[in-house]
Amino acid sequence: MQALNASLFPPTSRKTLRSFTSGEAARFVGVSDGYLRQLSLDGLGPVPALSAGGRRSYTPEQIGELRAYLASARPKEALSFLPARQTTEKLQIVAVANFKGGSAKTTTSLYLTQFLALEGYRVLAIDLDPQASLSAMFGYQPEFDIGEGDTLYGAIRYDDARRPMREIVRPTYFTGVSLVPGNLELMEFEHHTPRAMIERSLRGDNLFFRRVGAAIAEVADDFDVVVIDCPPQLGYLTMGALNAATAMLVTIHPQMVDVASMSQFLLMTSDIMSVIEEAGGSLDYDFIRYVVTRHDPNDVPETQIVALLRNLFGEDVLGATVWKSTAIANAGLTKQSLYELEKGSVGRAAYDRALESVNSVNREILDIMKKVWGR
Repeated sequence: MQALNASLFPPTSRKTLRSFTSGEAARFVGVSDGYLRQLSLDGLGPVPALSAGGRRSYTPEQIGELRAYLASARPKEALSFLPARQTTEKLQIVAVANFKGGSAKTTTSLYLTQFLALEGYRVLAIDLDPQASLSAMFGYQPEFDIGEGDTLYGAIRYDDARRPMREIVRPTYFTGVSLVPGNLELMEFEHHTPRAMIERSLRGDNLFFRRVGAAIAEVADDFDVVVIDCPPQLGYLTMGALNAATAMLVTIHPQMVDVASMSQFLLMTSDIMSVIEEAGGSLDYDFIRYVVTRHDPNDVPETQIVALLRNLFGEDVLGATVWKSTAIANAGLTKQSLYELEKGSVGRAAYDRALESVNSVNREILDIMKKVWGR
């Protein structure tokens, strides 16, 4: 894996985020490409790089500078350019959950996190899956780059080696995204929690299902949204994440086996969380949504299953679906997302279709968050 990193991301073996075209930057910020061109000609805002063909591009840092400039130049629209949550708006903690493997939990978490960052939000991604695929996508090899106590377990463990959450949060190459990485160490929480429960020495925030929320609260002022990639089982970590969350996204691949698995997941979650609520836990979600992933809209049986889900759950199923796409799969082969790929590295038509489906889903989730904030 180390050798693969070295070959994929020379010469430092570390991922970096590419610059974005003027058109992409304009879409992120919410203005027209022509408006950015005029700003550049007038010498206002950050100075974009010019290619030999005269095309302008902005680094991620320059897009942040552009947001700051526009917020000061157009104060009535400042919130749209710098959309960080206000002091009266609560932190949104979104748990992405399902215990069916292959339902695209990690992919959904990754794309939502990066989309929100590109929209100007401060995002914390928490990898609660011991397999640590989300950490790998953000450039950290769990076997080599994540030491003892560097995962969320370090902030929620039961002994004196517990660390402040602020020491565990680390930056990523993706501007606007911070990460609490994962690795196999997270399984220690599953092993040690029963012993702590038997000892009956835990009270208040020290109860196992409150520890994830208590750790997040330590850094709440630094972020607008927290996205938690839950492990594919309903263990103590997942229960802690669901107790801490203000919202839940349930990913579902439109196949009958997956729908049946999701049914069992919902039944088990309901039963277990009822027990936790009786023990003093709190489940107060702003929203729960089902996200249809890896959807082939030309597949008749899949389309029928999506219709069944909409009939059962109504508006709780997101209107947009993430399409099954070779572009997303090919990007994943090099541990990248569509946002990171250089244009032209995959087929243009496949890229555009896949990116539009991903953006539509994430836009819908963001719109729901804005309603929660009262915007």
